[in-house]
Amino acid sequence: MRINKGILIVFEGIDGTGKTTQAQILFDKLISHGLETVYFREPSTGRWGQEVKKKAAQTDSITPEEELELFQRDRQENVRENLRPALDENKVVILDRYYFSTIAYQGAKGIDQQRIRRINEAFVVIPDMVFIMDIDPGKGLDRIANRKKKDLLFEQEDYLKKVRMIFQSFQGKNILHLDSARSIEEVAEEIEKSVFDYLGSFILH
Repeated sequence: MRINKGILIVFEGIDGTGKTTQAQILFDKLISHGLETVYFREPSTGRWGQEVKKKAAQTDSITPEEELELFQRDRQENVRENLRPALDENKVVILDRYYFSTIAYQGAKGIDQQRIRRINEAFVVIPDMVFIMDIDPGKGLDRIANRKKKDLLFEQEDYLKKVRMIFQSFQGKNILHLDSARSIEEVAEEIEKSVFDYLGSFILH
C-alpha cells in the first residue's frame, strides 16, 4: 500500500494520557499494512532536545522564556532534519508531541499563546491529523508514577490542570479530542478508523 503524499499525524496531551502508547500502536498498524511509516518525538534526540530533557529533570532550572527558546531550536532542527525529508518521500510521519504542547505547557506558565502559535507556524509543517488525548491530571500522574525518570519541571498536578484546559481549547478540522481514560483497545480502535478513513483518498491503487 502506498500513498501519494506525505502525511503528518501528531499525538498530543498532558503527561499520562497514553499518547506514546497510542502513537506506537498506530505505527505498528500502519507498518503491518505496508505503509512506509516513521516515528519521531519531541523533545527530539538532537542537541537541543537533549538539553530540554536535562533541564526537565529539575524544578526551577530554567525560565519559561528559556524553555520556549530551547523547544523552538529543537523543533526547527526536527522539522528540517526529520519531518520535511520524510514527508517529501511520501511517508506517513507519526509525531509524539509538537508545537501544540509548547502552546499548552509554556502558555500555562504565562507566555502569550498566540505568540507561541505565530512563531511556530512560521516554520513548522502543519499536521494533517492531531489526536489530543484527554485525561484528568491526577489520573494521568497516577499512570506514570512508576517512571524511573521524572520531569519535575512539568509533572505537577495544579500546573497540568492549566495545561489540560489549553489542550481542550484547540479546535480545527484536523484536530480530534479523545477520552483516554478508556481502555487502550477502545482508543486505538477509534484512532485507527479515523486514520484509515483519512488515508483512503491518498492511497495509490
